[in-house]
Amino acid sequence: MYDVIIVGGGPAGSRVAGRLAENGHKVVVLEKNARPGLKSDCTGIVGMECVDKFSIEDSVILRKVNSATMFSPSGNSLRIYRPDPQAAVLDRAAFDTIMAERALRAGAEYSFDTHVNDVAIQDDGVKVTADRLGKTQTITGKVAVIACGFNPGLLEKLGLGRYKDFAIGAQGEIEAPNLDGVEIYFGDMAPGFFAWLVPAGQDRARAGLITRENPGFYLKKWLAELKSAGRMVSADVPIRYGGIPLKPLSRTYGERLIVVGDAAGQVKPTSGGGIYYGLLGADIAAETLNEALEDNDLSVRRLVRYERGWRKKLGSELRTGYRARWLFERLGNRRIDRLFQMVKSQGIDEALLKAKDVSFDWHGRTITALFKYQAIARTIGRIKLPFKPG
Repeated sequence: MYDVIIVGGGPAGSRVAGRLAENGHKVVVLEKNARPGLKSDCTGIVGMECVDKFSIEDSVILRKVNSATMFSPSGNSLRIYRPDPQAAVLDRAAFDTIMAERALRAGAEYSFDTHVNDVAIQDDGVKVTADRLGKTQTITGKVAVIACGFNPGLLEKLGLGRYKDFAIGAQGEIEAPNLDGVEIYFGDMAPGFFAWLVPAGQDRARAGLITRENPGFYLKKWLAELKSAGRMVSADVPIRYGGIPLKPLSRTYGERLIVVGDAAGQVKPTSGGGIYYGLLGADIAAETLNEALEDNDLSVRRLVRYERGWRKKLGSELRTGYRARWLFERLGNRRIDRLFQMVKSQGIDEALLKAKDVSFDWHGRTITALFKYQAIARTIGRIKLPFKPG
């Protein structure tokens, strides 16, 4: 019997595995893919705070960026720039591989090509049923960690409820020889959300968008427009899709059970980025489980400490981000254009860039700062709010 069974070998799952294995616990990671890093629907851009905190090696960083150009629905541009790098574009395959290698060196086991069918919580442990190489096997452990990304079916089956709000991302890798930096587009190419072009190596870029419905339709249409404008070589590229929770699960723990990362909804509602918050959640999960395993207490009453811990760290940020997301979807193209004009004409962009507490990873600070400008508050205030801003 294992001490911990982790379902999902992405960054969050591997981080939990490594931290627990370092403390002498017997850990196995069940990963459906044949090797780490095969998930390619993630843009893989993280802030430098994440790079530093989790010691992400330069070898897995494709490019460090210190600027981004945003385009309003009417085509007006707004360039955000700081002298020092603010974010890093990761080689996701290499990053996931390194995270798994760290866990393996710490003593964790991995089972690849393993498709989990069921997680059963029992009085004396957990039983996971999975298919591997055409054979069904049963793995037993003391506690299970769900780190398999957006998976409504499994979570509902475990009695953790449903995601109360989510969107769908679509992305493809394109040949874009003239892309100098990150570009973000607002408008009809991604209704209510945004589209992006992110440099991903020599003459390559990740092109994607988020919508609530038909992301493939919108992405293909936008790629065709980019090709017509000479921004890319071919619009015929494979597209990958992924669900993006916009609100966390109401409960991310249970008897002998913890949920981390995208599966838990530890995702920035403003951008859909989940790597950093997932890793932060993974550390809190590992700390909680290490103490619980040492005390041989994996009850609901004990594991609630994980929920309290990650919500103390991320809860306010996620709530503020979700309110901003709710507002943005209701602005419409004209108001978004108006906001672009105000930010540029009144020097709000420059003021925010000079503020030390505004960062790539903590959007709540920027959102709160924006609401302090009367012109912006008036524009947004015309929308009837179900909550107080900030």
